[in-house]
Amino acid sequence: MSATVSRQWLELREPADAAARSEELAERLCRHLEPGPLFIHDLGGGSGAMGRWLAPRLPGPQHWVVHDRDVDLLELAVAGAPEGVAVEARRSDITRLTGEDLAGASVVVASALLDLLAADELATVLRACAGRPMLLALTVVGRVALAPADPLDERLAAAFNAHQRRDRLLGPDAVAAAVEALRGAECVVRPSPWRLDAAHAGLMAEWLGGWVAAACEQEPALVAEVGPYQHRRLVQAAAGELAVTVDHADLLVLP
Repeated sequence: MSATVSRQWLELREPADAAARSEELAERLCRHLEPGPLFIHDLGGGSGAMGRWLAPRLPGPQHWVVHDRDVDLLELAVAGAPEGVAVEARRSDITRLTGEDLAGASVVVASALLDLLAADELATVLRACAGRPMLLALTVVGRVALAPADPLDERLAAAFNAHQRRDRLLGPDAVAAAVEALRGAECVVRPSPWRLDAAHAGLMAEWLGGWVAAACEQEPALVAEVGPYQHRRLVQAAAGELAVTVDHADLLVLP
């Protein structure tokens, strides 16, 4: 797992993430948990956004352990802890975690993580989490819809999906791979789409730039065509005339 993310990108996407995550799965997780203090490990938790969303939806005292490689983001997670919730920062390479690293965890969570893993990394993470409930949110599934449509949309989407699968990464196949690996556990998958409109113009523009850049990196022939396309899309976004749906899936695992 080599991806890095910026503080600015995480701040920009946090409201859209919060609106997209499955309330149903959070409620099901809540009903499954035993009474008493909860010890929650957040894998690749970055600035702590998953905790800010989920902690108010879970009962009782909570102690969160946020695992990430980025020390600056971990400082934000501690500083932005939900009221009344203890947050511990732990610098970790989550692809090297073991069951001992998660000892005592009541539940393990992650957000926007699975698609960044290769198959062997996913296997390591799931092995470390074995026997514990997991809520794994906001994994991309390879579907994007822009309205109004444009003839270049499908080529860009296909190239982006291929880019997501580069270097053996699971990308849009991650949820299916996790469910297959977790046979024997109860796995519940629910959609968690971003629905971006005029209220998300800044996020839409940032997402569009990254989407186009990744597609062009994967398929350099697109470079000659994307300049006018990207300009049109940015004009539409600024005018409130563009809507984008980026499909994700949330996965709840109950052992």
